[in-house]
Amino acid sequence: MKKLASTLPNMIISLGVITIVAASLLAWAHSVTAEPIAQAEKQTRVDAIKDVLPAFDNDPLANATEIYQLGEGNAPFTVYPAYEGDKFVGAAVEGYTTNGFSGEIKIMYGFDAEGIVSGFQVLSHAETPGLGAKMNEWFRMEEGNRSVLGKNPAVVNMTVAKDGGAIDAITAATISSRAFLGALRDCFQAFETYKKDLNNE
Repeated sequence: MKKLASTLPNMIISLGVITIVAASLLAWAHSVTAEPIAQAEKQTRVDAIKDVLPAFDNDPLANATEIYQLGEGNAPFTVYPAYEGDKFVGAAVEGYTTNGFSGEIKIMYGFDAEGIVSGFQVLSHAETPGLGAKMNEWFRMEEGNRSVLGKNPAVVNMTVAKDGGAIDAITAATISSRAFLGALRDCFQAFETYKKDLNNE
């Protein structure tokens, strides 16, 4: 008992040192990796903006605006406006939905100045491989009524055909399809809100 009592302070000191060293290593690893991760995320966003928008010559990231949507969570939808000179040519909208089959889906949609879908990129998801995960390809296919490209959500019913809409759902992945199109409608709403504010300036 005396031996245990005499070694207890040493054990406490050793555990304390180990904890401090481990915490220091974690802090160092975070500081080393945080910047490259942030840069990679920024580049992914820049590439997506370029991919979904018509030609532009401004810096959409520098002009980004956050818009909070009714009916969604606390995270904002981000609008990246595109200009050629002083002319507004469209905007990329980064949005999300929590209604995917496996949870949250983050998507960036591009709209031209008239609101026509000019492109999209699925940024992240956890949908089923071979089913819901096909949304990045499915909704740009010309076959049937799959593609959302070149369509204006103000004119075309951007819901799945099973629900009375104009878009064919991914085979055996209706929930993922509803989530994708729901995010499209919400991003379009954010786009319209931005345009309204722009016209009122």
